[in-house]
Amino acid sequence: MKKTELLAPAGSPEKLKYAIQYEADAVYCGLPDFSMRRRINSFSEKTLAEAVKFAHARKKKIYVTVNTYPHNDQFTLIAKHLKFLAKIKPDAIIISDPGVLELAKKNAPGIPVHLSTQANAINWQAVKFWAAQGVERVILAREVTLAEIKEIHEKVPEVELECFVHGAMCMSYSGRCILSAWMTGRSANLGDCAQPCRWKYGRVTHNVERETLLMSIEDEKKKFEIDLEEDKNGTYFFNSQDMNLLEHLDKLKKAGIISFKIEGRNKSVYYVATVCRAYRKVLDALAKKVVAKKLKKIIEDQQKELGKLMHRGYTNGFLFGHDPKHDFKKSHKKCDYEFVGEVVESWGKTLTVQVHNAINLKDKIEVIDPNKNTPIKIKKIFNQDKKEVKSAHGGHDQLYFFKIDKEKIKQGALLRRVVKMIKTS
Repeated sequence: MKKTELLAPAGSPEKLKYAIQYEADAVYCGLPDFSMRRRINSFSEKTLAEAVKFAHARKKKIYVTVNTYPHNDQFTLIAKHLKFLAKIKPDAIIISDPGVLELAKKNAPGIPVHLSTQANAINWQAVKFWAAQGVERVILAREVTLAEIKEIHEKVPEVELECFVHGAMCMSYSGRCILSAWMTGRSANLGDCAQPCRWKYGRVTHNVERETLLMSIEDEKKKFEIDLEEDKNGTYFFNSQDMNLLEHLDKLKKAGIISFKIEGRNKSVYYVATVCRAYRKVLDALAKKVVAKKLKKIIEDQQKELGKLMHRGYTNGFLFGHDPKHDFKKSHKKCDYEFVGEVVESWGKTLTVQVHNAINLKDKIEVIDPNKNTPIKIKKIFNQDKKEVKSAHGGHDQLYFFKIDKEKIKQGALLRRVVKMIKTS
């Protein structure tokens, strides 16, 4: 089997650099017009070409997404874009649409094609079909179970398999609605949709209790009733928890997965760095075949780090054959840490910092680098004019200078603030 790969999101050139610095083996990105991440995506042809050179210079791979489902009038632009990709030579193109695949064969014939998760490959016959079309790797649909992954690999061993292991999940997993299966037991993905999205709903009961609205709704035929709870912040009816398969990487590897993919092109550099580091440490431990007790400790430590990110609660998704968890009561779990800045330069006990959120002299700050967390104490803060100030603030391009109590802080490290004192016992 090929060496396993940690694949990280790159929603911008800056995020790409952080993903590589925090030891991803490969990154995926794309231009806004041809990618499933149109918003919060700052890549241009120029910066994409530079990104390919940056990744290859560091012996990392870069995959470019062309995974939208285009209409007729978009194919001329897509053909032009594929010719551009043929020139800059990324390591693969990620595609969903069969028409785009045909264009890629004609306009970028030397570049491998990976099938996007948007194409919903969920069984070995589909994987075999796409392999016959020239696809070298399939990014499996999120609905695939561990047992199914193993069978797909056994039936079609020549195809590389990739799957998502971490990140946000939506109500329509892999672009397909599960409302019918969830509410009625009839699966839309098996041709038996009850179309609950088109039903008329009305309130059945309600009462207000401690600023919380409790109600039930039912369909117009009065067959299906759903209880809802709404507080002053609203109801999170379709709020799926985030995927987290950190403790199951060994099972996935044995089942045939060679690329472990992190979702999050819209997330911050702090998110990308923290998640990459967590999965890197576990994958390295698996590669070294560390003893079970030590592996368990590494996984526990890195789960704690993932818990320090803003998240919706974690779920194993469909991996073990059941529906993912949802959180109907709130949008996110409470987070006791806040990303506050990037270390642009470091010398001695002085840091040059790009501030993202307010930092005060008395704040408890941790430095995050690819290896460890380092608590620091801020002695003094200076603004860009070298004037001493009591606090530093983000939202602008000015840099700040921090005098701290530690040396050897790495350039490219990240700063987070402890929002709440954490109990240690």
